[in-house]
Amino acid sequence: MTDRPGRERTVNDTVMVGVDGSPSSLAAVDVAAREARLRGASLRIVHAFSRPADLDPMIHGVLAQAEQRAAELMPGLEVSRTVASGDTLTVLQSESRHSVLAVMGGRGRNRFGDLLLGSTVVQLAAHAHCPVMAVRGRPEPRGPVLLAVDGSPAGAPAVGFAFTEAALREAPLLALHVWNTWSEPTPYEGPADPLNVLVDLDRLREKHRRRLEEALAPWRAARPEVSVEPLLERSRVRHALLEAAKGAQLVVAGARGHGGFTGMLLGSVSQALLYHADCPVTVVRGEQ
Repeated sequence: MTDRPGRERTVNDTVMVGVDGSPSSLAAVDVAAREARLRGASLRIVHAFSRPADLDPMIHGVLAQAEQRAAELMPGLEVSRTVASGDTLTVLQSESRHSVLAVMGGRGRNRFGDLLLGSTVVQLAAHAHCPVMAVRGRPEPRGPVLLAVDGSPAGAPAVGFAFTEAALREAPLLALHVWNTWSEPTPYEGPADPLNVLVDLDRLREKHRRRLEEALAPWRAARPEVSVEPLLERSRVRHALLEAAKGAQLVVAGARGHGGFTGMLLGSVSQALLYHADCPVTVVRGEQ
């Protein structure tokens, strides 16, 4: 295929999609092909098997079907396939080293590990070397790209990714920062302190407004073509994001941010989005 003018291809200009033969994984091929075309990248179709018996003639037909599907949807797209022996997560993590994005279906089959039926997608999102997109729900094609902003340094790469996605899709960006008083530290001087600590809500709201604006400022300047709507909402974080996702075409979130528990593979908010959002979700790790 032909790259966009003035843009040089790199070794990581590949979108990877995991395929296991399920309808969900074939739907992920469609999304991955579109993502590859948007980026001027190639598409790599990946299947992992742990035992020789798992690699039966049927899977070769599935891979051929997936390749043909991508070629028909995006004519001229460079498509390749990889069949690798090994643990599903290990194979996908290794393949992600050479990818700009990994796309996975919202449901899977047992022959492809426990893809999105168990913990594979959470583990991949926590350990992949590129952003991971889970294809799920029914996205609103004219909806915005929804960005979950937490204002943490670890969440900064997710902000950049969301701006880039909005620019590629020519879509507006809804940057949602949800706050509440439950996670705010409260002063405690001793046993004589009242049980109900009064919280200055105006001060907290202003603090979170600044956090939101500071997270967006560098990318507003870098991507002036993106129409951005900052939204500050006092609510439960997961509830607010899942509600906002109902009208979005894509949700972008960081892997972890403020309030994360040490040792967790992935933050609880990111996990909730991966399992319950009504549209595709991309998780971007801070280390990527």
